[in-house]
Amino acid sequence: MEKSFENLKINEKIISGLNAMGIKETTEIQEKIIPLALEKTNLIGQSETGTGKTLAYLLPIIENIDINKKEMQCIILAPTHELAIQINNTINELKKASGLEITSTPLIGSANIKRQIDNLKAKPQILVGSAGRILELIKKKKVSAHTIKNIVIDEVDKLLDKNNLPTVKDIIKVTPKYTQIMMFSATLNGKTLDIAKTLAEDIKVVSVKGNKVNENINHNYIKTDSRKKVETLRKLLNALKSPKVLVFNNDSYTTNTAVEYLSFNNVKVAAIGGNGKMEDRKRALENFRKGKINVLIASDIAARGLDIKGVTHVVNFDIPEDSKDYLHRAGRVGRAGETGEVFSLVDDKEEKIIKIHEKNFKINISERDLYRGNVE
Repeated sequence: MEKSFENLKINEKIISGLNAMGIKETTEIQEKIIPLALEKTNLIGQSETGTGKTLAYLLPIIENIDINKKEMQCIILAPTHELAIQINNTINELKKASGLEITSTPLIGSANIKRQIDNLKAKPQILVGSAGRILELIKKKKVSAHTIKNIVIDEVDKLLDKNNLPTVKDIIKVTPKYTQIMMFSATLNGKTLDIAKTLAEDIKVVSVKGNKVNENINHNYIKTDSRKKVETLRKLLNALKSPKVLVFNNDSYTTNTAVEYLSFNNVKVAAIGGNGKMEDRKRALENFRKGKINVLIASDIAARGLDIKGVTHVVNFDIPEDSKDYLHRAGRVGRAGETGEVFSLVDDKEEKIIKIHEKNFKINISERDLYRGNVE
């Protein structure tokens, strides 16, 4: 059967908007989730990074929005401010492309709450934001919880940890009993699943298997001394000449060192991490999306769930010990049928970890060298 949105009973205006955005075929997770979501089923959806989970929940939400009612109808919770902004941007992009009169607003913790309260006076139909800020606005009676029909918890494995779970529960508690709960993640362990099942009745679990790396991605590693990694990164970036490279590193000290060194060597680079100011992170992301900088260094947490078009290369400055984290990082390239490359900078110890990932995913991670300005 043709993988089309028409088969999923999606509004013609929405399909027209998707076509204008260059999205013409459904993904497996969308095919499985959308019919259930349209029927107001409580569900948990799990599939790998880059498989279209955001649209899997946004399309049925938009389909079910009563555009004639100026009231808050849906809450989407995200674990990072960047992801919340990205989801809201996707709503706006689809709204513009389809001509549908839907309204949304982002509600994130570090933004000006007075401005957010002003925006809420217009009764936006979809609220996208961080759990803490949304609960705060509910308690201030600025968010009308009694009109909410759907709650989405994106990256549910993060939002149901011990720090966020009480807040998420409090939000669900003040919404109507019939509110549809939908949860999504790239990974889902037994503990998270058990907690998730306590949040709503009759939850259906939809999992798209495939703990493997996209076949459109080439995997490589370059051996280097740990003390020379920043210089090796500079040489690699110079050799790749890519318009968009996403570099992963979880150590803030070496990230700052790398940004300073690369900037000194005329590389257009910025960084986003968990500790930086929200405005700086937002500016860095926007500049990366627009091509004003071509290298973005990010921690795993800051980059979680981000979908940045045009990223051709991922570089692992540090090597994740967990193979699932390697999979998440690699999933930033090779999206929507595009090809991509992953390069890992490894010392002797990290080379052993790379070999473990290679074995776990049954892929070939090739050893490469930098020679006279080229990758060989």
